Parts: sequence; C-alpha cells; structure tokens
Amino acid sequence: MDVLSSRILLRPGDLDCSRRFYRDMLGLAIYREFGPPDDPGVVFFLGQGLLEVSGHADGPPGRSVMIWIQVRDVRAEHARLAAAGVPVIREPAAEPWGLTEMWIQDPDGIPIVLVEVPADHPLRRDPR
Repeated sequence: MDVLSSRILLRPGDLDCSRRFYRDMLGLAIYREFGPPDDPGVVFFLGQGLLEVSGHADGPPGRSVMIWIQVRDVRAEHARLAAAGVPVIREPAAEPWGLTEMWIQDPDGIPIVLVEVPADHPLRRDPR
C-alpha cells in the first residue's frame, strides 16, 4: 500500500460544538473548510496528519475511535485545557513505556490522548 495522505474522520453528534472544541479549545489550525458557509465541515492540521470534523453521526458516536496527539509540554496543555473548562479524564502521568500522557475527550466522548515524548526517548524526532 502506497499511502499518499490520511486523515481521521469524525461525524459528531453536534457539528458546531465539535468544531468549536477542536478549533477554540484545543487550538488546532485549520487546513480547509468545505460545504455550506453557515455549517461547514472543517479539516484540521493534526501534526503530520489531518482531522476532518464534518457531517453528523447517524447514531451514537463510535467509541472505537481514539485520537493520539503529540504535544511539546503535556503539563502546560493540562493547565491550559483545564482552565478552559475541558474535562480531564486522566491527569498527566509518566507511563512505564517512557511517555507522559494525559486523557481528555471531545464533546461526543471520543477519547483523546495528549502525549509528550521526553527528550531522551527513542521516539523523539524533533530535538527542539
């Protein structure tokens, strides 16, 4: 398989609420918007991937979807998101595999893990 591009697709229960969550609360940058100007679908940059939030869930939002986002400073994100009212499901913690993780969820209950890769971890690709 020769993958040229990929994205995670979310069909939320409330499109406007989810757009605001990913844009305003998490602060993800917008790659593009499409569809009706008064109710657009939005594709966000998600590191080296993309997250499309569009349409509406036909039934309950899928629980098998999970989003993994690497951040530079998970504790700073914890403080920022908690201050913004985002419910924190799991506080930042150092995991046995060497990453620091915290868990939040989007308005439909989709789990989101925010991960910090310490400077000495083998996954570290960006030395900044």
